Amino acid sequence: MSGRIVSIAQPHVRAIARGKARAMYEFGAKVSLSVVEGFCRVDRLSWDPYNESTDLQTQIEQYKTRTGHYPESVHADKIYRTRENLKFCKEKRIRLTGPKLGRPYKETEENKKLLRQLRKQERMDEGIRSEVEGKFGVAKRRHTLSLIKAKLRATSETSIMLVFFVMNLERILKEKLRLLFVYLFDLLVNIANFMKSQLCSRVRCA
Repeated sequence: MSGRIVSIAQPHVRAIARGKARAMYEFGAKVSLSVVEGFCRVDRLSWDPYNESTDLQTQIEQYKTRTGHYPESVHADKIYRTRENLKFCKEKRIRLTGPKLGRPYKETEENKKLLRQLRKQERMDEGIRSEVEGKFGVAKRRHTLSLIKAKLRATSETSIMLVFFVMNLERILKEKLRLLFVYLFDLLVNIANFMKSQLCSRVRCA
């Protein structure tokens, strides 16, 4: 039954069918997450089950609004490869990664090299796409995303958003520290080269 209450303490929570071996249903918020250059963006947070493939076009348009251009490629799960999304990406000249719809290509002597290149590209795309799954794993293991105990809907949503906010702050901090170390290393190298040149000039003068 739509909208049925499964928790008196949290009436906003709905059962989400997952079909996994260890759990047919999951309870909690469903999050649509996109990752751009290592930074997480929560595009949708809902307590009701929904088909996340319907979010793709909106996510791409939001990306264009933020950056001024469409992405060159979108690395998404196969559930996003609907005919509507494929058509949209083709019109916008965006490469939506993943296997094609319908039957796979039959390998022949003529297309063997092409299929090898396609499989190599698919492996690379899958490695990039797995970054999203990795972000969820980090959020659950290191940032207590799977241990949120808040009861109120607004408090729970705030806690979820804060997890990804902190992850983005960590990303910025790591980048700043990396730049600091690079600057200090270059400074030490320049100082060492300067001292070496001074020592060499003194030796020649002597």
